[in-house]
Amino acid sequence: MTILTIKTQALSDQKPGTSGLRKKVKQFQKKHYLENFVQSIFSAINCPENSTLVVGGDGRYHNETAIQTILKMAAANGIKRVLVGQNGLLSTPAVSNLIRKYGCVGGIVLSASHNPGGPNGDFGIKFNASNGGPAPEAVTDAIYTISKSISEYHICDVVDVDLNAIGKTQLDDMTVEIIDPVSDYQKMMESLFDFDAIRSLFATGFTMKFDAMHAITGPYAKAIFEDCLGAREGSVINSKPLPDFGGCHPDPNPVYAKELVDHMFGDEASDFGAASDGDGDRNIILGTGIYVAPSDSLAILTANAHLAPAYKEGVCGAARSMPTSMAIDRVADKLGIPCFETPTGWKFFGNLLDAGKITICGEESAGTGSDHVREKDGVWAVLLWLNILAVTQKSVLEIITDHWNAYGRNYYSRHDYEAIDKGVAEALMSGLRSRKNTLVGTKQGDEVVATVDDFEYHDPVDGSIASKQGIRVIFESGSRIVFRLSGTGTDGATLRVYLERYQDVDSDLALETQTALEAIISAADNIAEISKLTGMSEPTVIS
Repeated sequence: MTILTIKTQALSDQKPGTSGLRKKVKQFQKKHYLENFVQSIFSAINCPENSTLVVGGDGRYHNETAIQTILKMAAANGIKRVLVGQNGLLSTPAVSNLIRKYGCVGGIVLSASHNPGGPNGDFGIKFNASNGGPAPEAVTDAIYTISKSISEYHICDVVDVDLNAIGKTQLDDMTVEIIDPVSDYQKMMESLFDFDAIRSLFATGFTMKFDAMHAITGPYAKAIFEDCLGAREGSVINSKPLPDFGGCHPDPNPVYAKELVDHMFGDEASDFGAASDGDGDRNIILGTGIYVAPSDSLAILTANAHLAPAYKEGVCGAARSMPTSMAIDRVADKLGIPCFETPTGWKFFGNLLDAGKITICGEESAGTGSDHVREKDGVWAVLLWLNILAVTQKSVLEIITDHWNAYGRNYYSRHDYEAIDKGVAEALMSGLRSRKNTLVGTKQGDEVVATVDDFEYHDPVDGSIASKQGIRVIFESGSRIVFRLSGTGTDGATLRVYLERYQDVDSDLALETQTALEAIISAADNIAEISKLTGMSEPTVIS
């Protein structure tokens, strides 16, 4: 095998975000662009001898081409074994499981999560560490530093590997093992949940509809829900992963999962509905005629986790990202367990999980997970819901109503303003930061601002500090607004505005969410001058 050393020039735009490096496909197709970043990964992690690496992605456009390059570079950089999902397919939680199960040095995940795919769409690459979770900031910082000074990369001059043929192939000293992408993941799910109880539920005529959104979870959902658990054929829709996701946006929210939402609110609705995203780590949950907000879902799963075999001894702790509603805090308080508040980004949960401080964690952006892997996990969340439904023999509506009657309701919504000019978005946030002190005590409608801060996280495990994680405006009533810029888009900037109002058990818990939040929505626009600065009279997406 011939190892080539290719001269290259460093690039300044390869700083990984909370979920790795995301750019347009056309950017990754430029000469040396992918290779520079991959070499920076290998140089940063300094792989020990006999290392095993996992490689796979969500099947989006450019996935297989990128994998061929990564395999050739892995061989040239001394990796001894690579596990690759058949046809290059692996969900993000499945990658995490494989890394942990087989003691791998890490994994390279090819995905832009819920972003659109296709030749004109988005592509992404991130490195997951040996614990199965997204690389910590020390590693991503090292990758970025190397990418800014790289002058050459190493790659083998060999033919492409057949990604369709399950089995082993040698690239000189490196073994490439093409594996069934579903098998190991399904075995893990069977060890966590009461599959017999869920089979019995489906045997009663219980119906579900799962929208895989032409993304990675199609094969997983077909194998687990239909083939293994007995959901009727056709329960999984849009099940074939497509390079452009069928022209759709694989983001599981009421806007982009419209087909599922229309079905669940229609005359022939199923008993249970769910969807996952591009790489399989997010989820949404619906019942007949009801949408379960991700923050409520997280709280309900935490309160009822003991009904599943893996969590029968209880939950040792919980965590949520700072913008996520405080509904889970109320559950944690009743259970007598700690609830940690972290910045947005799943990597911040990793230390807490590894240290055994938490069992369940989640984000408002439809991500929920537990200590079984170090990623959020869409199919896992659906299975835990099914396990709860099977044991309680209640409907989704009954479960969520019981929860609100026990804990009160955190009316909550996220408003996304997408593709804003980056300069405008940054000026908006800078303006908020400069007015932090002057906003305190001001009256916004019927609300009075109690505190305003720029969230800073002190990691209780390693002592690291993450600053400027979002502006929090907290009112005397306990209602709050959070403003932050997202790091997951590729067009301009996305302003996310999180709105929350708590109602106790003696209040009206059946209001329509946006109606309940009207005063908070108006206050958010007034405080941040959103419509004035962006020219947008309403958000792009409401979830």
